[in-house]
Amino acid sequence: MTARMPRLFSFSFLAVLSLSLFFASCSRSPTAEDMDASTPGVGDDLVVVGSSLPLTGHASYLGRQTLFGAMSYISAVNDAGGVAGRRIKVIALDDGYDPPRCVANTQRLIVDDRVFCLFSYVGTPTTAKIIPLLEEANAPLVGSFTGADALRTPFRRVIVNIRPSYYQETAAAVDHMVGDLGLRRVAVFYQYDAYGFDGLRGTEMALKAHGLAPVARGTYIRGTMEVEEGISRILEADPTAIVMIGTSGPCAKAIRIARSRGYAGLFYAVSFVGADELARILGPGDDTPLVMSQVVPPPGLADTEGLLSGVVEYARLLARYYPEEKPNLVGLEGFINAKVLVEGLRRAGRDLTRERFLDAIESIRHFSVGIASPVSFAPDRHQGLERVYFTLLDKGAFTLVADWSGLHARLAAAAQRGEAIPPAAPASSPAAPAAPQGRE
Repeated sequence: MTARMPRLFSFSFLAVLSLSLFFASCSRSPTAEDMDASTPGVGDDLVVVGSSLPLTGHASYLGRQTLFGAMSYISAVNDAGGVAGRRIKVIALDDGYDPPRCVANTQRLIVDDRVFCLFSYVGTPTTAKIIPLLEEANAPLVGSFTGADALRTPFRRVIVNIRPSYYQETAAAVDHMVGDLGLRRVAVFYQYDAYGFDGLRGTEMALKAHGLAPVARGTYIRGTMEVEEGISRILEADPTAIVMIGTSGPCAKAIRIARSRGYAGLFYAVSFVGADELARILGPGDDTPLVMSQVVPPPGLADTEGLLSGVVEYARLLARYYPEEKPNLVGLEGFINAKVLVEGLRRAGRDLTRERFLDAIESIRHFSVGIASPVSFAPDRHQGLERVYFTLLDKGAFTLVADWSGLHARLAAAAQRGEAIPPAAPASSPAAPAAPQGRE
């Protein structure tokens, strides 16, 4: 059962069509005869879920790895017989990290494909735009790759978050930067959209708790690499730390520009930036003082794999279904999202409806997904995880931060060098990898 299924599309279709991935043993969509008319997406031996996420474009690393991780677990569940006698079919559509495309994809998934629920969306500006569609259709959304406050406040029963919020990430980071490192001149570099604004607000609130405010703010436009003006404005304020709320490419370029102009302070980036892709762009051996918050423990490290069964399980199933891929933080989050989705379906049982599914999610308490923190929900709380981890770039790879006081010496050494660091040549983008191929 581990043989790879043939691809159901070709990248040559990208010029004229949105990229669609149908994870099933056949290419046709479910017909009305397949599904129970009273509950969208539920048939006798099939339950259909839908996702819109960036599979192409500058945020495609996040979309692809989320999908690889989720499908690794779902494929294993399907190979073992599914849930309550039903296999899980995932219809995943490419939105290119573009809000209007995400809205159109969501309308298609709800109206045309009649999915049971939506799953593992990626991005704040895209996911925030579909909230009215979710509420109108009463369609659950499970496990988005975004910490946006708009998906948490006000409370909406149809939205099931798993990861901590950006407010929690930035609050924890600021507490360490100010409390442990004594860094009080903090600037914010952010993407000029709903995602960036959310990270900016979180940072401002965290600084205010310490009697501080950002010393400077700099922006760039989503989908561009035009970061010079924003990072230059920040450097004029002489910050000791720069908070980064963006995607990997623009953030990497901003880091290179800042270091080429002699900046030797700390960079901090939220999880959505994408640690593995950012490290790849900066290059092997890079010694930038860069800390990133994470919402899952990093795979591939002895101190996590030796203790956390979920990290080991993710690596094993990823190797089975997508052997060309390496374990990473983004994929592990997608894997955990899938575990929660499956647990909700399992608890809802054979008589599956959207209401019973949400009741089942709300019954989950201290459910182990194989990481340090168990997942818990409640009727008035739809965020499953609370813990924030931190990783530090060390010679081109990220490692867990065990002791923030150790960063003092790292920052002091960077400051003592004094000389401007010449910008590295832009890393060439690898050829687009094969998109996740179908399994059911």
